[in-house]
Amino acid sequence: MLNPPNNSQVHQEVRSRIHHQLLDKVNLAELERMAPQKMASELRRIVERLLALDPTPLNAQERTTVIQAIQDEVLGLGPLEPLLADEGISDILVNTANSVYVERRGLLEKTSVCFENDTHLMKIIDKIVSAIGRRVDESSPMVDARLKDGSRVNAIIPPLAIDGPILSIRRFSKIPLKMTDLTANQTLTAPMAFILEGLVHARINLLLSGGTGTGKTTLLNVLSSAISVDERIITIEDAAELRLQQPHVVRLETRPPNVEGKGEINQRALVRNSLRMRPNRIIVGEVRGAEVLDMLQAMNTGHDGSMATVHANSPRDALIRLENMLGMAGYAMSSRAIRQQIASALTVIIQISRLSDGKRKIVSIQELTGMEGEVISMQEIFTFEQTGLSPDGKVIGHFRATGIRPQFAERLHIRGITIPADMFDPSVHRG
Repeated sequence: MLNPPNNSQVHQEVRSRIHHQLLDKVNLAELERMAPQKMASELRRIVERLLALDPTPLNAQERTTVIQAIQDEVLGLGPLEPLLADEGISDILVNTANSVYVERRGLLEKTSVCFENDTHLMKIIDKIVSAIGRRVDESSPMVDARLKDGSRVNAIIPPLAIDGPILSIRRFSKIPLKMTDLTANQTLTAPMAFILEGLVHARINLLLSGGTGTGKTTLLNVLSSAISVDERIITIEDAAELRLQQPHVVRLETRPPNVEGKGEINQRALVRNSLRMRPNRIIVGEVRGAEVLDMLQAMNTGHDGSMATVHANSPRDALIRLENMLGMAGYAMSSRAIRQQIASALTVIIQISRLSDGKRKIVSIQELTGMEGEVISMQEIFTFEQTGLSPDGKVIGHFRATGIRPQFAERLHIRGITIPADMFDPSVHRG
């Protein structure tokens, strides 16, 4: 004996049937010309009329559920809309049509959300990427994109994704975080926040280092809030996600090649072009390749206070990555010359990590002090020391200063930033 269909299956069948009727009978192009509220109201009226003619009996709650699902499908991103409306979700991970995970407070959990099939999921992916003039198909099966709210999107489809289309969405808070939010979340301490904001005010070049999902972009957004409103800032990204609050911000974004494999504009071309745009500061969302040399040269030639992020697990690894990128780009420079270029351009590296309990913390702030022989010398100013785990898996530890007074303290003083006497006292454990 066959099992009767459950409510979710019935809802999906009704929704799919009504949606197809809607596409057959209604000119959606006409609807899209309406104001958003009027369009939603008109769509609801049409769907209610179609439901009244449908033979499947539904109660009031079920009818509301079906109507909302169809509105989400036509006006939004279908099954993803309830997840996008949930402020507690930081990542949405679609592992084919029937498997959707989300991240809350640093931990992954599976949801009951699903798509009708891979074709349905592909329609949603196409809707996202086409909105910003990009494409994804067999000839170009990987794409980076963004949503209207700035959330970062990555999609990869067959033949590269063996089991079906894969979609990853990195969410960003609708209300930009402030430094006080990071201190309240114990991402860093108040003294560390004071120093970081001072570094931005004093126009000191910064590199943010961390692994995937550690919060580099979030921290970059927070730090940029300390930039003066009088400055002209140019941001350069693969997929624009930085949300600076200053009035004079120019946002540049790379362009992938077209169907014929032509027309690509990479980050290096944008960095070089930005130098002709009279920037006070240049912010590179993530350094990945040949643009590293142009970025370092910009930092060395009158664009003090510029910032960038890089994928690395420690400050020393970040320097090695920069050096490797310069080498792989084919520049005919000795290792020592490359390291001198890095040491003269950068002053501070901020290392951010996601710990085993999902919490994100700034685990190290290090200052570059020049060259010692063939090696770039560094000194750690602040660190996070993990001392153990609680019974419920929470990381136990504390922030502390190392006792070293940084060389950049003088630059902060010149800028009128007074550093408290105990700021670098190693005996004081904070948080």
